[in-house]
Amino acid sequence: INHIVHNGGLYKRPFNEDFEETPMLVAVLTYVGYGVLTLFGYLRDFMRQWKIEKCQNATEREEQKDFVPLYQDFENFYNRNLYMRIRDSWNRPICSVPGAKVDMMERISHDYNWTFTYTGRVIKDIINMGSYNYLGFAQKAGTCQEAAAKVLSQYGAGVCSTRQEMGNLDKHEELEKLVARFLGVESAMAYGMGFATNSMNIPALVGKGCLILSDELNHASLVLGARLSGATIRIFKHNNMQSLEKLLKDAIVHGQPRTRRPWKKILILVEGIYSMEGSIVRLPEVIALKKKYKSYLYLDEAHSIGALGPTGRGVVEYFGLSPEDVDVMMGTFTKSFGAAGGYIGGKKELIDYLRTYSHSAVYATSLSPPVVEQIITSMKCIMGEDGTTVGKARVQQLAENTRYFRRRLKEMGFIIYGNEDSPVVPLMLYMPAKIGAFGREMLKRNIGVVVVGFPATPIIESRARFCLSAAHTKEMLDTALKEISEVGDLLQLKYSRHRLVPLLDRPFDETTYEETED
Repeated sequence: INHIVHNGGLYKRPFNEDFEETPMLVAVLTYVGYGVLTLFGYLRDFMRQWKIEKCQNATEREEQKDFVPLYQDFENFYNRNLYMRIRDSWNRPICSVPGAKVDMMERISHDYNWTFTYTGRVIKDIINMGSYNYLGFAQKAGTCQEAAAKVLSQYGAGVCSTRQEMGNLDKHEELEKLVARFLGVESAMAYGMGFATNSMNIPALVGKGCLILSDELNHASLVLGARLSGATIRIFKHNNMQSLEKLLKDAIVHGQPRTRRPWKKILILVEGIYSMEGSIVRLPEVIALKKKYKSYLYLDEAHSIGALGPTGRGVVEYFGLSPEDVDVMMGTFTKSFGAAGGYIGGKKELIDYLRTYSHSAVYATSLSPPVVEQIITSMKCIMGEDGTTVGKARVQQLAENTRYFRRRLKEMGFIIYGNEDSPVVPLMLYMPAKIGAFGREMLKRNIGVVVVGFPATPIIESRARFCLSAAHTKEMLDTALKEISEVGDLLQLKYSRHRLVPLLDRPFDETTYEETED
């Protein structure tokens, strides 16, 4: 575990993150596995070319053979020959609320996952370890559902217009005032899609002559927004403050390429919780650098809002910092609030500017009224404005579930990435054959998990990603842990050389290690 000792004055709480190095033998075997799959992929392509094997993938027509190829890049080769073999691990059709348990439609394939057929059977009560339902607000009964149903009967399902035309409802105004109050900022604006909140607003904030400093593991929406902006983009190593500071120094000393003029703006892009690594941004250090070099900070709290901090206010509250230190606070309603859409919060001047110049604000249809009511009701519950302590209890329950689940997995000997307080829990699989095997074996045991591989992760760092929820009971977690341990033994996934020692009398937040044999 990497325990922060430098810059100790910036941190008001322990900050523990774990990224155990990949064992050398595992890394070598993973590369060998991908090499074998690639060789067989080329052999299969050769057989398809000569009509020995039926070709089911997208290809150019015969009369287009002299055109620039549309489908013959490496990613298409990967999809055709590697991804297709384990495609049944993704896009599984759910037919219930994505709560702590889900129902799933059974499907089978007779042609090695090129096509699927539904059997008509529904697999009931699968423990859901994959949805971003952090606070358990994805539910079909309760105050949120009742409020949304009431608004549906009053306003209908759709708005059929943009905010600037006939789509600005009183509910939208109420939501934005509530979001601003929740975040502790002057003003806020809501958008209908979380991905577009990033990809369409970053181009409105920066452009040619500006510099974007982006974490290497930022989400695709941030990457797309940065590319669409036309600004110069430079990448710093994940959560590495030395790398970020070097880029800031170079930007100020050298200015723009060729002209050496100062950059119009320097914008730092970071996330609160990184959704594939389970790590938390080193926000106190980022803010210190931002102030030192007079740059701007764009914080994406998609996974951290509601899930971190004593009252669910996200990573800013988690570190005990002021929202005023973050220039642009972005987040989504799709996870902790069980709804859809996103928001941007900050100074009133910023939000007024975005209302006029943001493509998402000007051209996109407004949020659906029942969705808005779901967000308002769940947010008021978190804030305690519904007259109960249910929201605070959910935030505390999520924190307890997170620490318990992470600690137990480490005791079993799995390599687990990320921060000890992050509800995103990556369990490292590494080898390509184990991606599909893990997902299938867990589903056989009625546990729904998300498995992730290239291109969403580096090619040798395939993983299973668990998302904890306040709706998970201890019995559910214990059942899941028992099955995970069993599958871990079956597939030989317990790679860790720093196994936690379970001690019954150990305080909950302390860890003890023993070195085990490699």
